[in-house]
Amino acid sequence: MSGAAMAATLVASLEAEVAHFSARQGFAPTLAVVLVGSDPASAIYVRRKIAQCAKVGIRSIEHRFDATCTERVLLDIIADLNADPQVHGILVQLPLPAQIDSHKVLDAIDPAKDVDGFHPVNVGRLSSGTGGLLPCTPMGCMMLLESVVADFKGLQAVVIGKSNIVGKPVALLLLERECTVTVTHIHTRGLPDIARTADILVVAAGSPGLVRGDWVKPGAIVIDVGINRQVHDDGTVAILGDVAFEQVHHAGAITPVPGGVGPMTIACLLLNTVKAAKQQSPV
Repeated sequence: MSGAAMAATLVASLEAEVAHFSARQGFAPTLAVVLVGSDPASAIYVRRKIAQCAKVGIRSIEHRFDATCTERVLLDIIADLNADPQVHGILVQLPLPAQIDSHKVLDAIDPAKDVDGFHPVNVGRLSSGTGGLLPCTPMGCMMLLESVVADFKGLQAVVIGKSNIVGKPVALLLLERECTVTVTHIHTRGLPDIARTADILVVAAGSPGLVRGDWVKPGAIVIDVGINRQVHDDGTVAILGDVAFEQVHHAGAITPVPGGVGPMTIACLLLNTVKAAKQQSPV
């Protein structure tokens, strides 16, 4: 399953929506990105998100702060962005420095502008199946699955990893599609045997090569969310997933790393921004 190809199609489809919105409202859908500190990975992610915004015509606003930024300063800028009617989405790039309570910051974002889908209101709407903005990576995982799964009802789904960002929300989305879902984590006993029961296996553990070939039953659909940097002795860097990709040729379908879930996450961020803009703006 090529996330890169699917993301390109999704991004292309958003260009017309953005152009129509901009012509009708007189201004473009707008995403405000807040970056604190100089973490190299965070800076790369922000650059990619902003570049994709520009590609479809979404206006992006950057607010950058050094690593000594106080929590109060961050909460004040979020309050300003919440009040600005021409800002439709707010994204605070994680992780934040230790002196800042990330939960307090994310909770301060207006749920209608929470394009990451992390606010407790949106989490509650997800768990109750009542709408809201979905978290981007789980949404991308489901779109990839929908491209190869005709009917989810009754399928055995195993999620490896219970994070609030991926594991828990993707499990809820699978439940919503009437899968039978097992969520596993670092303390799960007999993990390989549980993984072998999966018709759908979603792996978001942050452990390179954790899932071996004999953990995956023939024909299973595998979504590898892991993005792990491995530095070789010669200084070159490899990006590895949580699944030993070369060992699972017997899978029915699998996402590669890179080029799988990653591009879909950014495409879904753009989708959420456009959705938020439409919901906040008069017809």
